[in-house]
Amino acid sequence: MPAGGGDRVLLIFDSGVGGLTVLSEIRRALPGACLVYVADNAAFPYGAWEAEALGDHVVALFEGLMARFSPQLCVVACNTASTLVLAPLRARFAVSFVGTVPAIKPAAERTGTGLVSVLATPATVKRDYTQALIRKYAYHCRVTLVGAERLASLAEAKLAGTPVDMTVLRAEIAPAFVEDAGRRTDTVVLACTHYPLLIDELRAAAPWSVAWLNPAEAIARRAARLWQANLPPAAAGADLALFTAPEKVSAALRVALAAYDLKESAPAPAKD
Repeated sequence: MPAGGGDRVLLIFDSGVGGLTVLSEIRRALPGACLVYVADNAAFPYGAWEAEALGDHVVALFEGLMARFSPQLCVVACNTASTLVLAPLRARFAVSFVGTVPAIKPAAERTGTGLVSVLATPATVKRDYTQALIRKYAYHCRVTLVGAERLASLAEAKLAGTPVDMTVLRAEIAPAFVEDAGRRTDTVVLACTHYPLLIDELRAAAPWSVAWLNPAEAIARRAARLWQANLPPAAAGADLALFTAPEKVSAALRVALAAYDLKESAPAPAKD
C-alpha cells in the first residue's frame, strides 16, 4: 500500500468523484505511478463554501495527507478549489501541484462560430480567474458562462447508481446553447471534472452537436511532464481511494471504484 516514504505517490484530490475522470487519464500517461485518490465528500459541494473558509479547510486537510503519504506530486482535480487554494498550497508545501482551470484557451482556438460556452459550477463562474482567462484568450469570442447548480450532484449520483434525471440535466445545460445572427454555439467547455462523467447524457440532451472540451487529458500531460522531469517511474502498487466521509459511500459507488481499479482505504481526516 502506498505510504509516506515508500512508493512514490501521485495524489489526486477533488471534492467528490469528478477527479476520477482525471485519474483515468493520469493512469494512461503514467502507468507505473502509485495513485492515491482523495475525495473530500464530507465537504461536498465546494461551491457552497465561502472562499476563505474553503482555502483554510483544504490546506488543513493537506497537512494530514502530506504527513501520511509524502506525495511527490499533487493534482487538484477541481476547478473551484484550484482557483482558490493552489497559491496557498504551493506556499505551504515543497511539492509540485497541478491545478485545473477552465479550458477557455483551447476553446477559443477551436471554435468556428465564435460562440463558446463555459459550463461550470456557480463558484467557478464567479471567480475573477475565469474572467481573466476570457479577457486574455477569448476576447474575440462571445463567451457564455453557465453556472450549473446541479450537474455535479447528478454526476455523483450517477456513479453511485442513481439514474440521471434528464429533465433536470436539459434545464441545466440549456443556457449554454446560444443562437445569434445565424451562428450557434459550437464549443462547450466542461469546467468541472464531474461533468465528463455525464458525457453520454450531455450529448443526448444537447439541442445540436457541439465539441465538449474535457480538460482531463491536458491535466494528465502536465502531470506526466512534471513526474518525468523529476522522478524515475515508480514501482507498481495498489492504487487507493480515500473519502473524508466514508459513511456516505454507497455500495454502488464502491462497485464503481473497483471498476477504476481503486481500493478504498481508511478515511482521510476531514478538517474544519
